[in-house]
Amino acid sequence: MGRISFSCLFPASWHFSLSSQVLQRLMTPSLRQLVFIGLVLSKGHSACFTRHLARVTDVDATDTSNPNLNYGLVVDCGSSGSRVFVYCWPRHNGNPHELLDIRQMRDQHRKPVVMKIKPGISELAKTPEKASNYIFPLLSFAAQHIPKNKHQETPLYILCTAGMRILPESQQEALLEDLRTDIPVHFNFLFSDSHVEVISGKQEGVYAWIGINFVLGRFNHVHNDGEAGPELQGPGSDQQEVLVRKRTAGVLDMGGVSTQIAYEVPKTVSFASPQQEEVAKNLLAEFNLGCDAHRTEHVYRVYVSTFLGFGGNAARQRYEDSLIRNTAARNKLLDQHIGESAEYPLLDPCLPTDLQDEIGPSTQKLYLRGTGDFDQCRLILQPFLNRTNETQTSLSGIYQPTIDYNNSQFYGFSEFYYCTEDVLRMGGDYNASKYAHAAKSYCATQWKTLRERFDSGLYASHADLHRLKYQCFKSAWMYEVLHSGFSFPTNYKNLKTALLVYDKEVQWTLGAILYRTRFLPLRDMQQEALKGAHSHWRHSFSFVNNHYLFLACFFIVLLSIMLYLLRLRRFHRRAAQRCTPSSVPWLEEGLETSNAIRFILSGRGTL
Repeated sequence: MGRISFSCLFPASWHFSLSSQVLQRLMTPSLRQLVFIGLVLSKGHSACFTRHLARVTDVDATDTSNPNLNYGLVVDCGSSGSRVFVYCWPRHNGNPHELLDIRQMRDQHRKPVVMKIKPGISELAKTPEKASNYIFPLLSFAAQHIPKNKHQETPLYILCTAGMRILPESQQEALLEDLRTDIPVHFNFLFSDSHVEVISGKQEGVYAWIGINFVLGRFNHVHNDGEAGPELQGPGSDQQEVLVRKRTAGVLDMGGVSTQIAYEVPKTVSFASPQQEEVAKNLLAEFNLGCDAHRTEHVYRVYVSTFLGFGGNAARQRYEDSLIRNTAARNKLLDQHIGESAEYPLLDPCLPTDLQDEIGPSTQKLYLRGTGDFDQCRLILQPFLNRTNETQTSLSGIYQPTIDYNNSQFYGFSEFYYCTEDVLRMGGDYNASKYAHAAKSYCATQWKTLRERFDSGLYASHADLHRLKYQCFKSAWMYEVLHSGFSFPTNYKNLKTALLVYDKEVQWTLGAILYRTRFLPLRDMQQEALKGAHSHWRHSFSFVNNHYLFLACFFIVLLSIMLYLLRLRRFHRRAAQRCTPSSVPWLEEGLETSNAIRFILSGRGTL
């Protein structure tokens, strides 16, 4: 029998486990009743979450035999590789207030239809003629999953991100041109020149924001289930049209290299200076997700900003470069040798207690030993945020519109989730004070103890030694970015850190296809309108038949009778004309015979 661990229920510094034998002795009948009652109560608290989860249960295998299903492809050409995502959606219901119900296609094993290849397409910058051959395996994979009779109406989008952005424009265009030329020759997807492009970081951020809010159901304005946000006037609408729609969620995403924030802003935004207003034009995106440009319930204005160098790994690299540079200068000035050997390491408050580490190139290696001081680490990291004194700014002095912290909700992904969950086991609803306490406790724990916990499997399954080593640093960095960089108050209660939304990994590609196919419902609505007109004509025709069929039959019968009588009358006339000439000679002959007999009988004539 194994052991049962309770480490995930408590802060990172509290860990214990029970063997099955001990557990059986502890589970007396009375204790079992208490546990049962506790489970029932916890089930009640999770009812709200279960209700939301039940609304997004599209994990069944996609029924490719359904003729009403439509399909779409998005190829994400990233810096390290490319992935193809296959999406599907039923025919639009014709309601202009609703968007397409797009979901990820799942194979017969209920797994998402996704395929990834390496390296990134930007590696072919010097051989652009190989771009189409590079992408063909992804498209062939997708073509096998989509019914062949649907290929011609399946849109294909190839969208390139970070890796392609750093290439010169001439190399970008050479790669894209090869794709535009060769793909239509080998595949029958709905594909045009505009379907392949290099998208900006702003576009990528908007697509991510769209995808997450779509999965959360924040674009559904029809059913009011208690999640409605405040009244707000849609951008571009007139003063008479006030919309009541659901409150959208903001997005925080910290990767290895960059950090991104995206959230909806009101129509009127204030600026501290004309220069700030000019900068804001590149950070605000206004778009209409609806199929009708005249309707404004799906018009959104979103602030999106990406900060290169502010990801978890990039920040650590900047921090280490600063340590090497400053230590070398100080040693030279004071004639010291701190950090030049393991015997005289540089003390680093951003590493767990007594952890020894080596950084820098071989010619300038620096030896570190952790002191595990979370608060001191936070103070040291604040200058790396590059904050300015100008109002309404965040990291590096970039403009940031005011956030209504009392009436907003944010989701934190990637490093925001890893920092809270992988080691600290606090993913989900974010509480700044509890998080800081758990992070402080982790940093102060001896490295030897942390290794023992890791070897015992007390941390998340995907947590590795790299995570353990730099968890203290990344915890402090995430805290400072959130509260000092983006200025979220420490008592903010509406941030959820997550890896999945409704048990699904939400990619920006979902937002991309949702936005790029937003006009497709018009096609379905037009078809429905034609069907409606045809049905109306048939109904009208049926109405005429029901009311005039008897009258028409009556006239036809009457006409038939009249024609019959006319023909009969004509027949009798002809018969009479034939009979009259033949009767005259017969009468004359009869008269002559009668006269002759009468003459003979009178004796006045001879034979």
